[in-house]
Amino acid sequence: MSPHTTPSLRPLGSTSPDTAHWLELPAHRTSVKVARNTMGERLTAWRLPDELRADAVLLVSELATNAVLHTVSTRILCGVGLMTEGSLRLEVHDQDRTGRLLPRCDPGPDDENGRGLLLVQHIADTWGVDRSALTGGNAVWATLTDKV
Repeated sequence: MSPHTTPSLRPLGSTSPDTAHWLELPAHRTSVKVARNTMGERLTAWRLPDELRADAVLLVSELATNAVLHTVSTRILCGVGLMTEGSLRLEVHDQDRTGRLLPRCDPGPDDENGRGLLLVQHIADTWGVDRSALTGGNAVWATLTDKV
């Protein structure tokens, strides 16, 4: 189960490997760790600040987890792109063509799950869901800006 790196997919706004990076993975739980590690390495190579990099890796992890656990996908696409100096766009595309909305949870204090989108909402500058032109499923995206 090796990842497939694809630097030329479009929605991030750039096709340059210097400013955009894509990863195609099987929709398995183990792929979340691969996405986290691979995206972390790319962000490190781009010499982004530690806090921005940590937030981006956390968001990619949460979005990939949702795609793996809550959709009928066999593959997912994870993308990160530099929009401007210190500003990122993250995207995770699934293959879920059912048109279902993202799962909304109101987790209790003892619940172990259900906080992923709450974290995304809290950490991201903006986030949303669109229909993916790449997969026909959902494209969940988030933007982050270096706060320094």
